[in-house]
Amino acid sequence: MRILIVEDDPLLGAGLLTGLAQDGYRADWVRSADPAEHALRAEHFDVLLLDLGLPGRDGLSLLRALRSKGIDLPILILTARDAVADKVAGLDAGADDYLVKPFDLDELSARIRALTRRRDGHATPLLQAGELALDTVRREVSLGDRPLSLSPREYVLLETLIANADRVVPRVRLAATAYGWRDEIESNALEVHIHNLRNKLGKDRILTVRGVGYRLVSVPPP
Repeated sequence: MRILIVEDDPLLGAGLLTGLAQDGYRADWVRSADPAEHALRAEHFDVLLLDLGLPGRDGLSLLRALRSKGIDLPILILTARDAVADKVAGLDAGADDYLVKPFDLDELSARIRALTRRRDGHATPLLQAGELALDTVRREVSLGDRPLSLSPREYVLLETLIANADRVVPRVRLAATAYGWRDEIESNALEVHIHNLRNKLGKDRILTVRGVGYRLVSVPPP
């Protein structure tokens, strides 16, 4: 999962990068509204964490601009503004959730998981495709009765694939999910991870759609 943080406080921004990485997320960080808009136009993100008290254009202005342009990714406001009127304004402007600073990182992660479940139409933390199951809370994967050990990048790729089971996921989206701005990416890195997943799941579980991306099938061909 790829997260964009829009936060002008350097200590909090750096802390979020570290904490989210420890929870297995790929996160990138900008400090104001204009770089955030540019990043969202240029790359795929799964969740936006948005501070309201930004320099220049405030977060509420950015939020309204994004929604007016049809950008529908889940947006979670992180702010020190705790008045009911501020919460109402943020939610009415298009935010999906609102969390007041200071907050606990475990709660933030739980809210991120809830947002992405709603986006993908899943009611529970358990994602399934046939005998393949992925628990987004425990970060555990199993195939039938057999637990699977995955690397962090294999896990985030599989999470995206299984959330979109039987649908093609574009290659560019998978790459954006697995790698942030600070990561060095070799030209065949994604293919290597997909190859490793096939070795663990079965070679016919993830199909290549040439020139487009990959599709995880719930029931592999016989």
